Amino acid sequence: MTTPFRGYSKKTVQFLDDLAANNSRPWFEQNRSIYQESVLKELSDFVVAMGDRLSAIAPEVVAVPKVDKSIFRIHRDTRFSPNKKPYKTHIGAFFWEGTKKKMENSGFYFHLEPERLFLGVGLYKFPRDFLPVYRSAVTHPELGPALEAAVAQVQTHPEYSLGWKGYKRVPRGHDPEHPRSHFLLHAGLGFQYEERLNDRVFSPELIDDVFERFRHMSPVHHWLLDVAQRAEQDQSE
Repeated sequence: MTTPFRGYSKKTVQFLDDLAANNSRPWFEQNRSIYQESVLKELSDFVVAMGDRLSAIAPEVVAVPKVDKSIFRIHRDTRFSPNKKPYKTHIGAFFWEGTKKKMENSGFYFHLEPERLFLGVGLYKFPRDFLPVYRSAVTHPELGPALEAAVAQVQTHPEYSLGWKGYKRVPRGHDPEHPRSHFLLHAGLGFQYEERLNDRVFSPELIDDVFERFRHMSPVHHWLLDVAQRAEQDQSE
């Protein structure tokens, strides 16, 4: 499948900027046509185009250009948040591989806001049932060194930062002196990248730029996918 993605328009970026200054339902309803005809249309085209490109390094990638599929909804869930502003002031999309629910799989995240482009690759928060699988893999005689190699490969590009730690101490039952114990502090694992918006955001070349970043960070995704697939295979035997 191909798409005529031509880059994001300045109208889309301006909409997000204006939304940050007018984060209310009346303003959004008055400008809903801009969201649907510009913002959402361009993001949908981006999802299709990026899905096509990602299939070269992630053959089973899920890239569905619909809200609540690859496209994140712009409405915020304010039920348990002190911040009651109803809308996000960025747009986001997620491309994943795996058999679990969307955010329980490793994948590729795209995030655009008025002044910043943010990318992430990996699994932001380990599902509860995957956390012990991950920790066992860290100290595994084969999978552990493979993790070190994947991380080292990404880190040959210094612009990417490793995330996402969530613990201050090595969990009980694991050796704090293990040479890979620092990986046991992670509540999620992946790499991230950000930059200020530049003119390439407004051109078709954005697809090439983002894909190249995703490709650089993909070794950690492939490691996570391998670990998840091995665990699923073990469970089915």
